[in-house]
Amino acid sequence: MSTSTTLYGGASHRRVTILDLRAAKERAEKWAMLTSYEQMTASIFDEAGIPVLLVGDSAGNNFLGEENTIPVTVDDLIPLTRAVVRGSNRALVIADLPFGSYEASAELALATSTRFFKEAGAMGVKLEGAHLATVEKLTSVGIPVMGHLGLTPQSLHQLGGYRVQGRDDADVIFDAALALEKAGAFAIVLELVPAELAARITAALSIPTIGIGAGSVCDAQVLVWTDMAGLTANPPKLAKAYRNLRKELFDATQEFALEVRSGAFPSEKETFH
Repeated sequence: MSTSTTLYGGASHRRVTILDLRAAKERAEKWAMLTSYEQMTASIFDEAGIPVLLVGDSAGNNFLGEENTIPVTVDDLIPLTRAVVRGSNRALVIADLPFGSYEASAELALATSTRFFKEAGAMGVKLEGAHLATVEKLTSVGIPVMGHLGLTPQSLHQLGGYRVQGRDDADVIFDAALALEKAGAFAIVLELVPAELAARITAALSIPTIGIGAGSVCDAQVLVWTDMAGLTANPPKLAKAYRNLRKELFDATQEFALEVRSGAFPSEKETFH
């Protein structure tokens, strides 16, 4: 078991591990996870003590200019994952497996995950849905797997858009969560499901649940970092902006442009002789 007593304020000389996360659940310590797509935010979030960073395929519509996550490729995410690993010292860095990179077979998922481990230094992968044979295969060779149930954005066309899941099929999601734990998943993201269902799943599992739009009972919470920081122009209901960095960056940009136009920048302070 982990030598760290807490995720926040615990051991800082090593990376957080999946054993640390399980121990946190056992002592009812809640924790936060954020997405990150490059080294600058990774270093800030890591210094702030965030124990898990997710290089999500949410990079598609929050970093790469895509409409949704579906166009994101493995080649898109590997350099982003590498940057987050290099930019952090303590956080457990998890890489999303993009749409089309794992569904066909456990062997394909293993090949994709191996690339993330060898080329980017990822410490685990996340995949959507109840691909039980795949989870068993990956964990059998030492690749930690984070599950993802409820709203699975890669299936948005099948689901009819970004809609709450689990109102009519709660037992299906509940059973899938139990099956994922049995298959070897170390944690499960529950996205956009009723809080009552998330609480039921959280109580039934010995592995952590990570909520996003799933109520407050989950063992952890995750947000897309641009939503958390207030950079997103139209954030989803499930998000909370803790700052308004969109306005701050807009105002700073305008101020910079005005000073260049007026000749106030660069001043003597920024000038060399």
